[in-house]
Amino acid sequence: MKLVLATSNKGKLKEFQQMCEDEVVPFSDLLGTFEIVEDGDTFAANARIKARTIYQKLGEEYIVIADDSGISLPILEGAPGIYSARYAGENATDKDNLYKLINTLKEKNLHITPAYYTAAIAIVSKYGEYVVHGWMHGDVIDEARGDKGFGYDPMFIPKGYDKTLGELDDDIKSAISHRGKALALAKPIINMLRTK
Repeated sequence: MKLVLATSNKGKLKEFQQMCEDEVVPFSDLLGTFEIVEDGDTFAANARIKARTIYQKLGEEYIVIADDSGISLPILEGAPGIYSARYAGENATDKDNLYKLINTLKEKNLHITPAYYTAAIAIVSKYGEYVVHGWMHGDVIDEARGDKGFGYDPMFIPKGYDKTLGELDDDIKSAISHRGKALALAKPIINMLRTK
């Protein structure tokens, strides 16, 4: 069965392709691009919505993987959370969202504060649905440092490090990231489904 990733986010696709030994195809290669309405109230619900939508269009010979992820700040009661991709508005870019969060910290006179990333990965196939989670804890700072990664990476310093994800090498990020941890849990499920 072919693996399809239910995302049009190039940063996420790159991360999945680096972390998966199997070939992962973005859904847009098979179906073209279209908007999937993510109206769930948790990361897991949104990941399921994306995976189900693509699976229903493709059919039984595919395993569809979908990720929903974001950053949460306890000081902001968990925001941006599930709204991480549209924190600065509906058509916001990664940079728009990043700088809105930096400005929010500056308005609150915070130079550094705890934060964590959550990744929920949904796997949908003819054998059922599965969801796994991964987390990465650390701090956010009120400036952007580094040009690696995407999203909020240039302002997030993982626990145990003194550099942002925007400054760390991809192999380090893959080993500690929320998505990497969730994918490590997803891989045995995907392998099981492929051998059924």
